[in-house]
Amino acid sequence: MKIIMSKIFPTRFTLLKAYIVLFLLLSFIVRFSFLIWNFYEVDKGVFTLIETFGIGFLFDVATISFFTIPYIIYLLFFPKRFYGSLVDKIITYLGLSINVLIMFFSFFGEFTFWDEFQRRYNFIAVDYLIYTYEVVKNINESYPLPILISAMLVLVLTSIFIMYKLGSFNKTFKSETAFKPKLSAAIPWSIIVVISVFFVTNKQADFSENRYNNELAKSGIYSFFAAFRNNELPYNEFYKTIPKEEAFQTIKMSFSDSKSTFENPKENTIYRTIINTDSIHKSIKPNVIFICIESLSGDFLSEFGNKSNITPILDSLANNSLFFQNLYATGTRTVRGMEAITLSIPPTPGRSIVKRKNNQGLFTIGEVFKQKGYERNFFYGGDGYFDNMNTYFGGNGFNIVDRGRGFLLDKNITTTRTNIEDDEVTFENAWGVCDMDIYNKVIKEADKAHETGKPFFDFVMTTSNHKPYTYPEDEIDIPSGTGRNGAVKYTDYAIGQFIKKAQQKPWFKNTVFVIMSDHCASSAGRWELDVKNYHIPALIFNLPNQQPEKINKLASQIDVFPTLFSTLHWNYKSNLFGNDIMSMQPQDERAFIGNYRKLGYLKDNKILILDEQKNANFYSWNPLDNSLTSIPSEENFEKKSISFYEVSDDLYRNEGLKLKRK
Repeated sequence: MKIIMSKIFPTRFTLLKAYIVLFLLLSFIVRFSFLIWNFYEVDKGVFTLIETFGIGFLFDVATISFFTIPYIIYLLFFPKRFYGSLVDKIITYLGLSINVLIMFFSFFGEFTFWDEFQRRYNFIAVDYLIYTYEVVKNINESYPLPILISAMLVLVLTSIFIMYKLGSFNKTFKSETAFKPKLSAAIPWSIIVVISVFFVTNKQADFSENRYNNELAKSGIYSFFAAFRNNELPYNEFYKTIPKEEAFQTIKMSFSDSKSTFENPKENTIYRTIINTDSIHKSIKPNVIFICIESLSGDFLSEFGNKSNITPILDSLANNSLFFQNLYATGTRTVRGMEAITLSIPPTPGRSIVKRKNNQGLFTIGEVFKQKGYERNFFYGGDGYFDNMNTYFGGNGFNIVDRGRGFLLDKNITTTRTNIEDDEVTFENAWGVCDMDIYNKVIKEADKAHETGKPFFDFVMTTSNHKPYTYPEDEIDIPSGTGRNGAVKYTDYAIGQFIKKAQQKPWFKNTVFVIMSDHCASSAGRWELDVKNYHIPALIFNLPNQQPEKINKLASQIDVFPTLFSTLHWNYKSNLFGNDIMSMQPQDERAFIGNYRKLGYLKDNKILILDEQKNANFYSWNPLDNSLTSIPSEENFEKKSISFYEVSDDLYRNEGLKLKRK
């Protein structure tokens, strides 16, 4: 063993060995910490844990192999006669310090990411690299950053000191290792890198039905770069498919009712005319204000069993609105919710369409409002540059009202942009102004719009229910920054204040309020897709000639606006996948849920989950304990599930979502 180690790590590679050991040790500590963190969720069978940590070790070796290559190249070609020279020492100490700092920084970052998402780095972490201002500010407001940075520096210096005391530097600098032994030592690490690049994928860590064990088995840094390479997943290349014509025919059959007429029945499109007006029901055109609430899980409402009484306003509105009790978000991020709501489309694999190229000039719900003569506005309390929101909404006909920091809209976007000025702000954190401030801006703009006599549709994105959970002091009885419950209660309180102020306005009686969450507070769970963690509240308030009603039909986020259009008795051209929930028959009820890799079709307490390895896993879902049990596949269920996802991805990639030109 000693001979083998001396060949892999000759004396000139002593410091490299110390660096590798440090990485593997820290990675083990991180993995073990996450195990303890979610101890009750993890499959703790002995063999499963051995496999979890065994796979994790292999991914750690693969990860560290990439970091070794630059230093190995240096060690390989740095002349022997200069070993231990001043130049050698400066390069070695500086390079090691930087690499150890990166190591500790990434591991510290994993803890903050796990705290928020209960998983290793994924495409969200990749996206966060682009929006460093918001992310760094959020981290600074959520954690004691000076203490963390100081602790990191201390750990870096301590690690280097221990290496020094163990003689790693001395052996490296005084080595007499020739080129040939160094080359022999470098070859294994080069082979590991090649194998890792061409034959190892992050999804190979998904060995268990328990999602937590799969996440523990991964290496955070490896997961990060895997997500960087695979943030777009064309459905036809990675997922189970059926013939394209058959998929489109299946979807068209689901829209075959007395209300819908396809414009081009023989083409692969879902563009159709929807008729909601009859001899009794005439169309109406009230103003519409849509409030998209950040991270509001259904579990927060007393209506769904919460005992903390943190949503009294929403609970009251639930009793005085059309309230949808059994509705599910399509994804786990704000941009995924925006995609579902505006495009009324099942989730496509990879990143949200909101963040992709070629996402302007699409048929959104905004186009339906445009058909009816509405002004369309997007309100966001932060800078809409974040997550590409301004480009998406501006490129699809919305005027922008945000807290811009100077980033310009795309030069091809011609809509207006209004800034939330400093004197309109009472409280602001990393993500933007507090909810009450954004609502005050909405009221101010609504007053202006009312004077023109033109109806308006406002899409309002809130931010207060987001870490660091800070908001104005003395508004509610939970101190700012103390946790999610306080943020939820403030979010609820701000909605109440908004409705109260709006009721004093002349436009209130002719304004409908739609309130819905973008996604749940957490999507983490032990299953491929944790169904319960997609359940969100949604309601339509102040709807003319409509009695309050609680609707328990299984529905999706994509159905809310088609339902609104139906209750307003609008006839309109549509390219939307959503259905009118009110007129749904039992056979029509379904929901779409997913993350950037898994796509789920939920119906009759059964769910089919598609993944990028062309698997189609079928489960029964028990709502009481939120468990999934594998069951034999049903051909028709699978066919319909695949059809929805295959068609939605095809329409995006082949410009089938684009506006129809006259």
